[in-house]
Amino acid sequence: MLIPLLVALAMTAVSFTLVGRRLLMLYRIGRAAQPVEPGRVGGGRRLAAALRAELVEVLSQRRVVRWTGPGVAHAAVFWGFLILLLTLVERYGALFQRDFALPVIGRWAVVGFLEDLAVVAVLAAVATFGVIRWRRSPSREGRASRFFGSHNEAARFTLAMICVEMVTLLLYRAAQVATGYFPYPDGAFVSEWLGGLLEPLGSDVLDVLEPVAILLSLGVLLAFLVFVVHSKHLHILLAPINVALARRPRALGALLPVHSGGKPVDFDDPGEDDLMGRGKIEDFTWKGLLDFATCVECGRCQSECPAWNTGKPLSPKLLVMALRDHALAKAPVLLAGSDAERAALPADVLAEAERPLVAAPADGGVVDPEALWACTTCGACVEQCPVDIEHVDHVVDLRRHQMLFESEFPSEAGVALRNLEHAGDPWGGGASHRMDWAADLPFPVRVLGEDGEERLPDDVEYLFWVGCAGAFDETAQRTARAVAELLHRADVSFMVLGEAETCCGDTARRMGNEFLFRELARANIETMDAAGVRKIVVTCAHCLNTLGNEYPQFGGSYEVVHHTELLARLVADGRLTPTERVDATVAYHDACYLGRHNGIYDPPREVLATVPGVRLVELPRNRERSFCCGAGGARMWMDETTGTRINVDRTDEALALSPDLITAACPFCIVMLTDGVGTRRQQGAAAEHVEVTDVAQVLLRSTANSQAAGSQEVEP
Repeated sequence: MLIPLLVALAMTAVSFTLVGRRLLMLYRIGRAAQPVEPGRVGGGRRLAAALRAELVEVLSQRRVVRWTGPGVAHAAVFWGFLILLLTLVERYGALFQRDFALPVIGRWAVVGFLEDLAVVAVLAAVATFGVIRWRRSPSREGRASRFFGSHNEAARFTLAMICVEMVTLLLYRAAQVATGYFPYPDGAFVSEWLGGLLEPLGSDVLDVLEPVAILLSLGVLLAFLVFVVHSKHLHILLAPINVALARRPRALGALLPVHSGGKPVDFDDPGEDDLMGRGKIEDFTWKGLLDFATCVECGRCQSECPAWNTGKPLSPKLLVMALRDHALAKAPVLLAGSDAERAALPADVLAEAERPLVAAPADGGVVDPEALWACTTCGACVEQCPVDIEHVDHVVDLRRHQMLFESEFPSEAGVALRNLEHAGDPWGGGASHRMDWAADLPFPVRVLGEDGEERLPDDVEYLFWVGCAGAFDETAQRTARAVAELLHRADVSFMVLGEAETCCGDTARRMGNEFLFRELARANIETMDAAGVRKIVVTCAHCLNTLGNEYPQFGGSYEVVHHTELLARLVADGRLTPTERVDATVAYHDACYLGRHNGIYDPPREVLATVPGVRLVELPRNRERSFCCGAGGARMWMDETTGTRINVDRTDEALALSPDLITAACPFCIVMLTDGVGTRRQQGAAAEHVEVTDVAQVLLRSTANSQAAGSQEVEP
């Protein structure tokens, strides 16, 4: 076995050298990027979260197996390779000692059985992948294929490599069985069967076949390792690291403040070299580059993206791939030690380094501006990503640079920004109209300051944050009135800020205007802190996310609850009792910023379930896989000129269920779905009786005296 041993060691040395050089280059690229924000790495709580993520996301493959067929197949390959690591030790050991067996467990029949079972599972999974990729190939499905734009040749090559590795592994094990050197007396059912087929070859042939099979299996595996670090299959090595370093909860909820040099930018006194978002690939943090390198190209994000599914140029997968490919192509420039070294680089490399990060394809941009601004920040991509890539963070960071440094953004977004600056709300209604929503209520709404109170009295339990939509949008005003009336009936004491309330800043922040967001946030925090606010109830999912998750970044920490959470609690406690029947088929739409961003799925359903006569039906895409209404990411204020309208697509899903009521629990969603129903009604595709309404309005219809102002029907 001396010659096979020397050959194996030589192959291993060559493979490890090539792999090491590649990994060193990738590490150096990461070193050229920005440091990560504080708290990403280190600390006891951070370590505990990372370990939990490794167990839940990596070892258990929890998010992978959500997609049953391909998920189970991927899990079979993952767990199979973990088991087959034992055979790797056995193969190297057999080159040193022909009858080598693993210490302690090396003779247990169950181990041999599990190893053979793993081989069978992996081969079955590879066959499954082959069928899936054939059935869902871009050549058959076009843009609808989640593999559209992926490196599909590399994927097919990988499947072939895995097959060859499994076959050569079985060949080696069968030869060992036939020669009598196999460490397991029984249990390895496939190896034993194949070994029986090889026995007639005779000892002379088998004595040669055994080491040749070992070298073949090791050679394939080592070659595959080199291929892995040079391809998208690098995720095999990087995914556990990326999962461990992901923000919790998985990049949803709060956005991070603008960081430069690993520290938040001081907008009151910014430094000359402070970055405002990401304008070059090296402006991303090394964690951002790790995200790009970890992409599996599985297309799960793409298949769930509302922009891509309605014909927009944005695909989260293609965006990440473009940034990764650009980083690798620009690497020689980033790693050059001097101007002379840079000047000596090939012209195509230098040209790649000069490409603008965000520009139209005709201008050589890495990211198409239309794709960048098509994002609704709904988080479907992050929710589905099996390796915890933080797409939304990167999109907003790119927008921040375009907004704050380049002053490049959709013209219609400028109207909303000007309204925010001058009127304190994106509608441009102004503070003097903040209380118009309460004009028709049959009871007075207490407004902070009207009776001379500078702070919330002790008898006031909640600040009711009406929000810009609740104050200025006619449809959302009905929701605000319904919630106010329900709280009044349940004897829940509340006050509002009235003219002192201003926009929470969600629209500005998602557009990338961090400066304006900070100004709005500071004003609101100063107002609420001065008023002694502790508990807030909101009707808007975007306000919920901003006040509850993002204001703590600026010192504003409050207990923020969504109105459906509070209403569900009031019904459960018997303080609200739905009695009147609402005979209606009700389709409920999960708002992205209520569901994926904040994990609130059950309370709205619990409220609807208590209303007599309601027949709740679920949309095909619901809960974590809910399809966006199209309003998030400040898209509420921008035109859709490419493809079909996201809100109309979502409306069609709801109308297909033949509902009487389409409900949601966010005013943005209700505006978009109302528009969608109106569009389809004009085309004769929606019945006149179909209404779009908030969950609170359905509850109000079922409580006593439902003729109150808040229970008016919502006009489509």
